[in-house]
Amino acid sequence: MTPAECLAEFERASDAKDWDGVAAMLAPDAVFFFNDGTFRGLEEIRGAFESTWAYDPEEEEYALENVEWLVPGQDAAACVYGFRWEGVLKGRPFKALGRGTAVLRRDGEKWLIVHEHLSARP
Repeated sequence: MTPAECLAEFERASDAKDWDGVAAMLAPDAVFFFNDGTFRGLEEIRGAFESTWAYDPEEEEYALENVEWLVPGQDAAACVYGFRWEGVLKGRPFKALGRGTAVLRRDGEKWLIVHEHLSARP
């Protein structure tokens, strides 16, 4: 698996609201920065994801766009991207756009996300 494949699987699992799939792409000591806080470790990160997923909009789509690999290393990699989350919530369409950064590290033959920082665009 490459860093890009790890990120793509993370995106797919996030869009599908598949915690097991998301967790499989995360390092146990991962740290995530979101607008509403800092989340350390799988338990806290799971809580943040499930809190967002609880909104459960219709016609929902989450996507990473324009991924740019800044550090495509042998044992560590980092990228920046845009994110888009949209759907229909309580009968009204919504769209949230923002920026993200991900840092990954090699763990044997596998790549894992150790950090993600998402910030919404105003």
